[in-house]
Amino acid sequence: MITINVTKAKNIAHDARRTARSAEFAPLDIKATIPSEAIEAEAARALIRTKYDEMQTEIDATTTITELTSSIVALESA
Repeated sequence: MITINVTKAKNIAHDARRTARSAEFAPLDIKATIPSEAIEAEAARALIRTKYDEMQTEIDATTTITELTSSIVALESA
């Protein structure tokens, strides 16, 4: 029987979350340096921060591998 360490699995999920967040931020990081696009870019960045903060809270709250798997699926589809 395979035993899954939920704590280690959460760390893996957080790494995936961070990677996805960075990928979404990349184009906005450039726009944030352009004065005419900075305000709009920062607003979009704030939405991304909120989205991934919610995911982080959801991942942290999981207690079983089934809950964590659901969180990861949501992360991948986001």
